[in-house]
Amino acid sequence: MENVLVMAYLGDSVYEVYIRKYLIDQKIGKVNNLQKEAIKYVSAKGQCNLINKLIEANFLTEEELNIYYRARNHKSKSHPKNTDIITYKQATGFEAIIGYLYLNNNINRIEEIINFNWEVKNESVW
Repeated sequence: MENVLVMAYLGDSVYEVYIRKYLIDQKIGKVNNLQKEAIKYVSAKGQCNLINKLIEANFLTEEELNIYYRARNHKSKSHPKNTDIITYKQATGFEAIIGYLYLNNNINRIEEIINFNWEVKNESVW
């Protein structure tokens, strides 16, 4: 699969499922509260924060960075409604990584990234 935007499309869904499962495991019992909490992670801003922390920590492989940059730099005809274009493009790059890993059945690596997410969340305020 070479289309990074298709990978991002899939990655968005895969990431959201992981986030929802994690929040349900935290015993959040009300759907409204689940949704409010999930937005902190699955929004473009949340994804942008995470990808920047992954890059700063040198957590990503060269291949993952290549996917990220290709998706981030891809020219798009759509315009984000709820965020600035830079945040949107960085989030798209993050989603492409998740989609790429999922398409390559690299579930362990997705889980490593998700676990990094929880460690970062516990260290700082989102």
